[in-house]
Amino acid sequence: MELKGKVLETIKKAGKPMKAGEIAEQAGIDKKDVDKSIKSLVAEGVLESPKRCFYNLKG
Repeated sequence: MELKGKVLETIKKAGKPMKAGEIAEQAGIDKKDVDKSIKSLVAEGVLESPKRCFYNLKG
């Protein structure tokens, strides 16, 4: 599974907004890669940031 997919799956399983560090830890991915994926997913409109440094699925 690609990085973006792992990030989305991790957030979906948690069912709550998560910090990049939490996502990286639970998905077993380097935090730098998680940050890049999050930035891209926010730009695509897939993720949103309900509060500073937390990310959740949009909708």
